[in-house]
Amino acid sequence: MSVRLNVDLRQPWEVETDVLVLPISSSEPQPGYFAGVDERLGGGLEALRAVGALTGKPWSAALLPATGMGSRLVLLMGIGDASVLDAQSARRLGTAIVKRLGGLDVKRLAVHLPDGLTSGGLSQASLVELVVRGLIEGADDASTIYRDAGEGSPPRLDAITFVVESGDASHLVRRAERGRVIGEGGARTRRLAHRAANDVSPEVLADEASDLARAHGLELTVFGLEEAAEMGMGMFVAVGQGSTHPPRFIALRSKPVAETDARGRLLAMVGKGVTFDSGGISLKPPANMGEMKTDKTGACTVLNALATAVQLDPELPLLAVAPAVENMPGPHSTRPGDVVRALNGKTVEINNTDAEGRLILGDALTWAERHGATHVVDVATLTGAMSRALSRYMTGGFATDDAWWAEVAAAASRQGEPLWRMPILEDLRADMESPFADMSNIGSAEGGAIIAALFLREFVSKPWAHLDIAGTAFLSKTDAFSTKGSTGVMHATLVELALGASGSDR
Repeated sequence: MSVRLNVDLRQPWEVETDVLVLPISSSEPQPGYFAGVDERLGGGLEALRAVGALTGKPWSAALLPATGMGSRLVLLMGIGDASVLDAQSARRLGTAIVKRLGGLDVKRLAVHLPDGLTSGGLSQASLVELVVRGLIEGADDASTIYRDAGEGSPPRLDAITFVVESGDASHLVRRAERGRVIGEGGARTRRLAHRAANDVSPEVLADEASDLARAHGLELTVFGLEEAAEMGMGMFVAVGQGSTHPPRFIALRSKPVAETDARGRLLAMVGKGVTFDSGGISLKPPANMGEMKTDKTGACTVLNALATAVQLDPELPLLAVAPAVENMPGPHSTRPGDVVRALNGKTVEINNTDAEGRLILGDALTWAERHGATHVVDVATLTGAMSRALSRYMTGGFATDDAWWAEVAAAASRQGEPLWRMPILEDLRADMESPFADMSNIGSAEGGAIIAALFLREFVSKPWAHLDIAGTAFLSKTDAFSTKGSTGVMHATLVELALGASGSDR
């Protein structure tokens, strides 16, 4: 059963709940309600302030008994400077709350969002939506996929109430519901991406897409090695043929009345679906190879993003393409030096079988355009170079069209997912030259993420953006607002892009 969402215009101490969350700013005097809460807590807030335990430092937290209030407990959550609260901080507020409540039996949660939290320019409706999304995504615990919940697992919330000082309650509830739908889609993305390679093969990923198709009335296309070879998908075949788990080319398409949206567009979202990446013949070092189960994250992202978007707008025309393979060494594996012909007719010398993602994506991009895509965005855990350049907190992106990039970047900004545009350096194209084919699948040791983007560009002719999530899709470290494992990054951005690019009402 989905969590119930409510908006309450009463004073925070009047709301009946298990835990009442009070955001604490580091930059401004506490608002008027603060004194009323402190009075009912017997001066507990001022006592914390007096000893320096209530500074508003981001994601610092204190939990107090709430004697004399409608709630059982009060959670004081630092948010830093409220005057610069942005979409990312709003989302992190939600995840930080549920992480701090880990291990507690909390069913009903109330979050006070005073008017002062929108002084930085974030609208009240966006604030509510993003906090809900953070709460929903944060409450999903990937560690429970294969085992029972542990002592510190996030609470299972039945009801979330937003306590506000003013606003249209019905509109805020609608935006909260939007955040819930996006958050649930993000949680599905995380769990699917996090599942182990012995659990999710290309065939299983196709089954998951089939489940989404049945649940949301989508058109499903799935074909395997023989059909791909007959079509001329030489790059997709080259990567998939080495594994005992046969590849599956997967596509989901929504079924609205119109083939394109009101702006004459069909957005195609293409995601890399390598269910496990050993590197193939160009074998990876063994350290951290277990994380390569998440090399399918791009595919998990686009499939779930389409399903989420059509929940919010059933008449939205969308296409999601997920080429799924397992990259393994074996008697049928592609060898370094092999030359294959891509779906668009170009020949490629494969000089490194660990540069496999760009190969399957290239054929998928061509297929998407041939099936009507007017605007394309791909998502892929593509290069370690991107991780080293921008860290685990920032996704890097490339684009061939400035206007299209502006739409992608705006969608990411609205959903609080940091995105940085990288340059497509024409000089590096020469590094991919091959004496035996139109190009090689690798270049020099420098500019690896750029060379991968240059390679992909060979297979698009429409406005295109490439999002390299190699650094942001999986977290090996944890912090106050995230947990170790798959992140579901860019799912919300793609949903926002699909809705916003079509002109759908937010």
